[in-house]
Amino acid sequence: MFIAMNRFRIAPGQEADFETLWRERDSHLADVPGFRAFHLLRGATEEDHTLYASHSLWDSRAAFEAWTHSEAFRAAHANAGANRALYLGPPRFEGFEVVL
Repeated sequence: MFIAMNRFRIAPGQEADFETLWRERDSHLADVPGFRAFHLLRGATEEDHTLYASHSLWDSRAAFEAWTHSEAFRAAHANAGANRALYLGPPRFEGFEVVL
C-alpha cells in the first residue's frame, strides 16, 4: 500500500472556508483504480497558520502515480488556483510506502 499526503498551511480565519472547499469538491476518486480511502486532517493552529493534511490510501505507488496523470486528476484540480487566498504557499507532498 501507499499513503499520499499533502500538507497545507492555511491562513488564520480561513479554516472554515478551506474545510468547506474540501467537503464540497468532487475529488473524482471513487472510480479510480487502486484508490482506497481519503481523509482531511486538521492539525495544530499556530500564530500564523493552521496545519492541514490530505491523506489518501492507495493499493500501490503505481496506482497513485497513474491517478496523477489521469483525466480524473485534472478534473479534481481544475480550479485549484481560484482559492489561493486560503493558502500560505504551495502544499508539501509526502509519499509513504506502507511497510507494516
